[in-house]
Amino acid sequence: MMEGESQLVKADIFTLSQKLPATNPKYPYPLEWDNVSAIRLPSFKDWWENRLPQETRKNVRRSTRRGVVVRIEQLDDALIKGIVEINNDSVIRDNRRFWHYGKNYDEVKKDYLSFIDRSEFICAYLGDELIGLMKMVYGGGVAAIMQLLSKTAHYDKRPSNVLIAKAVERCEQKGLSYLTYGKYIYGNKAKSSLTEFKKRNGFEEILVPRFYVPLTIKGEMCMMLKLHRGVTRILPESVVRLGVNVRAKWYKLNLSARRCSSM
Repeated sequence: MMEGESQLVKADIFTLSQKLPATNPKYPYPLEWDNVSAIRLPSFKDWWENRLPQETRKNVRRSTRRGVVVRIEQLDDALIKGIVEINNDSVIRDNRRFWHYGKNYDEVKKDYLSFIDRSEFICAYLGDELIGLMKMVYGGGVAAIMQLLSKTAHYDKRPSNVLIAKAVERCEQKGLSYLTYGKYIYGNKAKSSLTEFKKRNGFEEILVPRFYVPLTIKGEMCMMLKLHRGVTRILPESVVRLGVNVRAKWYKLNLSARRCSSM
């Protein structure tokens, strides 16, 4: 492609998901119900006292007792270097290869410059060491967690729990109605460690309409055969779970082989 030329991407289906707080369908197009993981925000007190199990409240207090300090930071050189260290803390996260592992300074900076004009970085420190980070993006009366990372070496400090607590506090200060964190359920994986983590931290599943508009005959055929849903929503949960377990074992075996090779 010559310099200055634009490349057109031909789409077969156009899809659009409504954003919170709008949950009633606005458009007359074919739709399916999608899900969002969200904390409703009457107040920090309501979330703390009525939405959290006792163990999670203990984890937040434990984090503070063990010396974790939370601060709001700007995206500067020091923070980017700290994020690089967190990315490289472990090659495997949630039983899969961590796709940010191995990224250099410039790659991380490019990633985190997205939506920078309406972003906020909540950081957890142990002394001078960055052990946890949350990137929040604000818009439409809602805050969205775009990234939540912590060092596995400091799991006992529970940095993720204290970061979420600080995020809820910030949302209350800004008068926001929801704090969202991706989906509550991905595909047909009704049970997963990520869903359980969100549940323990006061998130709940909220359904929102996702619209699908076929643009070509191929798109119409895909919708008729339900192929637009993707593999993880077509296959039974038992098959998806089996695939996830096989993938996790493969990554662990591959990682062990690399360690033996390096030794």
